[in-house]
Amino acid sequence: MSTDGLSVDDGIRTLLLLMPRMVGRVKRIRIPDELQSLSLAPRHLSLLAYLLFDGPTTVNELATRLEVAPATVSLMVGDLSRKGVLERREDDADRRRTIVSIAGAHQASIEEWLGQGAGAWRKALEPLTPEQRRMFVDTLLTYEREVGA
Repeated sequence: MSTDGLSVDDGIRTLLLLMPRMVGRVKRIRIPDELQSLSLAPRHLSLLAYLLFDGPTTVNELATRLEVAPATVSLMVGDLSRKGVLERREDDADRRRTIVSIAGAHQASIEEWLGQGAGAWRKALEPLTPEQRRMFVDTLLTYEREVGA
């Protein structure tokens, strides 16, 4: 990797070529056979990714992480629970809370499927300092916000 600087315009040119290739490659990641018929939307993928990497958690915590209302997460969890992808159980410490987890029957296939992207991000981010990682993530968040504006 070069340590030379990059002008803003050169960076934009590079990213304008890179982003469509990245999106195209991500879209070609094969969905496991047992999940193909479930009509999973991008919002489901984010929810599954949080459960995969952070483990079982509450609906409210998922809502916070996904930046949506708890009612929205409850609907997604209900949908995926009916399809057998997720399991719900009462929190033993507080029966008002529901703990959500990936169903054991789908854990391995979801891990294999979503783990590819996580492995690629790990390889890209590990060489960076914590400050560089923060700058990279903040840059992507700014790009997302500005494209959506």
